Formats: sequence, C-alpha cells, structure tokens
Amino acid sequence: MSVFLNRISDVAKAASATRRPPARSDLRSWLVRLAPMITMACVLALWYLLSLNYPPFILPGPQVVAVTLAHKIADGTLIVNTAVTLSEALPGLLLGALFGFAAGYPIARFQLMDRLLSPFIVASQGIPFIAIAPLLLIWFNNGPGARIFLCAIVVFFPITINVIVGLRGISPLWRDLLRSMNATPWETFTHLELPASLPLLLAGLRVGGTLSMVGALAAEFLGTDRGLGFVINQGRGLYDTPLVLAGIVTTVAVALCIYGAIRYIEVKVVR
Repeated sequence: MSVFLNRISDVAKAASATRRPPARSDLRSWLVRLAPMITMACVLALWYLLSLNYPPFILPGPQVVAVTLAHKIADGTLIVNTAVTLSEALPGLLLGALFGFAAGYPIARFQLMDRLLSPFIVASQGIPFIAIAPLLLIWFNNGPGARIFLCAIVVFFPITINVIVGLRGISPLWRDLLRSMNATPWETFTHLELPASLPLLLAGLRVGGTLSMVGALAAEFLGTDRGLGFVINQGRGLYDTPLVLAGIVTTVAVALCIYGAIRYIEVKVVR
C-alpha cells in the first residue's frame, strides 16, 4: 500500500510539474500581447514629460494633440483628408507591387534579364524620390496620377528585391521534380514559384504599405489642397504645432492599419 501511495504521490508531483510551464507560457503570451500597449504607454509618458519643459507651440503635450485630433475628426477634416491620402497610397501600392513582380520575376529566372535590368533598378534608388516628384507633378499636371505614380516608385524597389530573393531561394530539386512530371511553365509558376515566393512577397508588401504613405505625403507636400500632407503643411504655415502632430499621428495610425491588414492576410494565406 505504501508503495502504491508513493507512486500516486510521484504521479501527482509529475502532473503538477507539467502543469507549471503552461502557466509561465501563458504569462509570456500575455506579455507578448501587451508589449505594443506597454511601448505606447512609455512613449506617451516620455512625450508628456518632455512637453512640460517646452511651451505648447514648440512641443504640445499628448493631451493637447488628442484634443486637436478629436476636434478635426469631429468636423470631418481628418476623415476627408485621410480618405484622399489613402486613395493615392493604396493604388500606388498595388501598382508598385505589379511592377515589382513583373520586374523581379524575369530578373530572378533569367541571367540575361538580370544583367540588363538590375543596374537600372539599383541606380534608380540612388535618386531621391523627392527629386522626382516635381517632374511627375509637371508631367501629370499636378493630378492624383502623379501622386499614385510616386507611391508606386517608392514601393517598387523593396517588393522587387523580395520577389527576386523568394524565387532564387527555391531549391533546384523542386524544379527538377516538376520538370520530370512534364509540368507546363504556368503549372510551375502556380504550384511552385508563386507559393514559394509568397511569404517574401507579402513581407515586401508590408514594407511597401508603410512606404506608400511616405510617397503620398511627399507628393502632397509639393502642392495640393487635400490630403494629410496638406493638413501638415497647413499646420506648419499657421505655426499650429498640435495640428502638425495630429496629422503625423493620423499618418502613423493609417500606416499601422495598412501594415496590420497585410500582416493578417499574410498569416491567413501562408498558413
């Protein structure tokens, strides 16, 4: 009997030992989930402490910016201008993704195309996109097409590089396997190349999604009467620092939403 009781005690200790790690893992998972909120709270606290040392027209506190943000949302200013900026950034992101895939695929697959196109793609990154923006505004008559095209130029390079890396990372053994099965080029693309490059392609889209907002604002800074860039420019001209920061906060929030949406799609599709 004593041996039996000792055995039960040992089993109970083992069961309790196996139950402890999930508690620690649960705590760790909660910390991971709360990490962005903790970081945001630290940033806001640091911002508030710094604002105490400066007048509001230099560095307004987060509460002042929050009031301005609420006021501009209530009167529709930020909503309308955010919609305008999104109408430029999202088409630019899609256009840049199409161009990036169209350029990255032949570069990754054919050495001749790599030699022909790679120098121009790399050289294009040596030209600041803010220097190209005035030309685009002249060519497109300062219309939305210029801002969309500038967004496409900004997101083109990271997506192209990710497509090239994704396609070149495919093992030759998989290509040999499909070739031995007499797969057509379209079947090879749909069953091997696209799925294999999809994780890196979506990672490039995440980066491009945030950069598309940068391209849209850069184009709006140069001359327009709508958009978040116009709101920030207007606040700068009026020395309304809370309005400038409200426009920046809105831009960051929209960029995070685009990033999160693409990340959600990535998790669902890749899984």
